Amino acid sequence: MNNYFNNQAGFVSPFMVENAMMLQSYVAKVMRRIYAKMFLGLIVTALVSLFVASSPALIEAIFSSRIVFFGLIIAELGVVIALSAAINKMSSSTATLLFYLYAVLNGVTLSVIFFAYSMHAIALAFSVTAATFGVMSAYGYLTKADLSKMGAILFMGLIGVIIASLVNLFLASSTLDWVISIAGVVIFTGLTAWDTQRFKEMAAMTDPSMSGKVATMGALTLYLDFINLFLYLLRIFGRRS
Repeated sequence: MNNYFNNQAGFVSPFMVENAMMLQSYVAKVMRRIYAKMFLGLIVTALVSLFVASSPALIEAIFSSRIVFFGLIIAELGVVIALSAAINKMSSSTATLLFYLYAVLNGVTLSVIFFAYSMHAIALAFSVTAATFGVMSAYGYLTKADLSKMGAILFMGLIGVIIASLVNLFLASSTLDWVISIAGVVIFTGLTAWDTQRFKEMAAMTDPSMSGKVATMGALTLYLDFINLFLYLLRIFGRRS
């Protein structure tokens, strides 16, 4: 009865405060796992890219054969689709293994950037990406604003960028490529904040037994945000090198 009148008067019971603190601690733990997996995935990708780029034999074997190169691209898509569609049916360890497999495959295909761009452009793009990602992810985690509407708009914008990129394969317009690159930076900057908030909310509503899978999907999503933001920035900075 006392708790009822306290709540009606605007007071919060110690039990409610304790529950809120426990939930906050649990969410923070899941988010730390997301970031840890994501950053480890980025390290794996970077190391694999450097290794492949330093081996002329591997470069020739991968990029001189369309079958091998497009086979890698299809394998990457297959891993992402498998994780997204069937993660609830697989174990947490299997999902984690698939995530790191994707990081390895992506590292192989991304090794080409060391031949297409200068190290200065790559370092600059990575630095700006890391700073932008850090700020936007922190915003997504800390803000009280609902970013769901922004997320829907950004997703539609992403579809537009994909379509425009496919069209530009035939047009080969440098102006359109520039516009696509700018749009890509804006979209993935916003998606970083939205995805961070989305997985924070998901962590709060997910049973602890599923936290490993949530961490893996969160890591994959934020990993993709980081990589795509980096690649669009690299296209912009690469023009100046």
